[in-house]
Amino acid sequence: MAGKRNIYRTGINVAIFIFLEVAALGLLRRSSEGQSFFINQMSHSFAAKVWGWSQNVGDYFALKGINNDLATDNFLLQTAIAKMDADADSIRAANAAKDGIVVAGRYLFSHASVIKYSQNKHHNYLIIGKGAKDGVTAHTGVISSKGVIGIIDTVSTNYAYARSFMSSNFNLSTRIGHEGAVGPMAWDGKSMNGAILREISLQHKFKQGDTVYTSGHSSIFPPDIPLGTIGESRIINGSTYEIDVHLFQDYSAIRYVTLVSNMDRQEIVSLEKKGDEQ
Repeated sequence: MAGKRNIYRTGINVAIFIFLEVAALGLLRRSSEGQSFFINQMSHSFAAKVWGWSQNVGDYFALKGINNDLATDNFLLQTAIAKMDADADSIRAANAAKDGIVVAGRYLFSHASVIKYSQNKHHNYLIIGKGAKDGVTAHTGVISSKGVIGIIDTVSTNYAYARSFMSSNFNLSTRIGHEGAVGPMAWDGKSMNGAILREISLQHKFKQGDTVYTSGHSSIFPPDIPLGTIGESRIINGSTYEIDVHLFQDYSAIRYVTLVSNMDRQEIVSLEKKGDEQ
C-alpha cells in the first residue's frame, strides 16, 4: 500500500510541475513580442520533432504489415508457379497416356503385342508389333508382369526384332531378394520356365523359395522386376553356388509385352566407354 501511495504522490507532483511550466510559458509569451516569438519557435520545433518521432515509430510498426504483405505476395507467386509446373506435367502425362506411354523415373514404358516368336532354338526371338515410327529403338528392354522377355536388337518402320531370354547368349544381372547377392542368370537351355543363377559367393545365405529380381545393374532393365524363385543349389569348384531358378514367366504363352527404355542409357554407355579408354 505504501508503494502505491508513493506512485500516486509522484504522479501528482509531475502533473503540478507540468502545469506550472505551461503557465510560466504562457506568462512569458504575453510579456513581450520577442519572448513570444522565441517561445513559438521552440514550441513549433518541439512539435515537429514529436511528429517526426511519432511518424518514424508508426513507419517502424508498419514494417511488420508490409513484410506480411510481401510474404503473402511471394507465397501466391510461388503457388502460381507450382500450379503452372503441375499443369505442364499433367499435360505431358496426358499426351504420353494417349500414346500408351508411361514415364517412371528415368524409364519410359509402353505396351506392345507379340506378332511372332520362336521357342525351339538355342537363339530364340520375338517380333514386336511396334517399330521406329512408334519411337522404338535398339537396346529397348522387353518385359512382362512376370519377368524379362528379351532385348530389342533391330528395328524396322513398323516392327522390332527382340532376342529372347530363352537364348544361350542372354545373361541377366539378378539379385536374390531385394538386398541379397547379385549374379548373372541365364536360361537353362532345356525348359520353358527354367534358369540358372551363377557366381553366388558361398558367404551369402539364401533358401529355396526366395524370390529372384532384376538387380538394376543394367543400362536396360530397371531394378526389382520379379523373375522367379530359388530351387535346388550346388557348389561349383568349391567357391560359388549355382542355383536353379523356377521362372514366373511362361515363355510358351506370350501375347502382350511392355517395352522399357532407359532414357539415360546413352549417357551411361558413353561414360563406360570413356572409363574403359583410360
